[in-house]
Amino acid sequence: MHSPTVDSPTRPPQQRVLVRSAGVLAVCSVLLLTLVATRWQPLITVDGGISRTTHRWAVDETGITRTCRILTDWVWDPWTMRALCAAVAVWLAWRLAAWWTAVWLAVTCALGNLLQQLLKAAVDRPRPVWPDPVDSAHYAAFPSGHAMTATLVCGLLLWLLHHHGVARALFRTALAVAVVSVAGVGLTRVWLGVHWPSDVVGGWLLGALVVVLAVLAHARWRPGARPSGAADTWDRPS
Repeated sequence: MHSPTVDSPTRPPQQRVLVRSAGVLAVCSVLLLTLVATRWQPLITVDGGISRTTHRWAVDETGITRTCRILTDWVWDPWTMRALCAAVAVWLAWRLAAWWTAVWLAVTCALGNLLQQLLKAAVDRPRPVWPDPVDSAHYAAFPSGHAMTATLVCGLLLWLLHHHGVARALFRTALAVAVVSVAGVGLTRVWLGVHWPSDVVGGWLLGALVVVLAVLAHARWRPGARPSGAADTWDRPS
């Protein structure tokens, strides 16, 4: 049996979990991307069936549809999420003097948006088209920018709260808000008929993947980070 040496340091338990999570998320993301890009018929059938059903509900339930439009266009809009991310980055730099973490947060959000736009252009998936639309959206469908941005921003902010050791009650409240936001924005996009369900799932997977990779990068490259195998610094503020 191989025993760890100086030349093969062990990773902290949290890092091993993140590496495995990144691998699983990457495989799932690539698999779904391949199925969407190749127009795999079973996936197209499931997407179409769900979307037709939810569209009928959206046409009939005007009150719910109006609420979904407000939530998706204002509360959970990608620009709202980016503004929140920018505000937190400014707060980190100004109040905590955590300049490296503030830059890391801003760069991660920018790279996530760039990845989203590149995939949209590469896959070029058409959005659903309805004779009686309840909402409209432009550009390609996959992945859902709303779902990916909400997952990315909420995931990063949750990790920052944990990283800085906030009170348990505050963290649980933030976790609940994040779960509702990420799940809710995906459901509103399908309800409003502007995305296929697999677009939303793709956004969730890719957003989560970027979060995990960003956290690994933060632990590896932030100033003062210790090499693998040294004492665990994952829960210490920067």
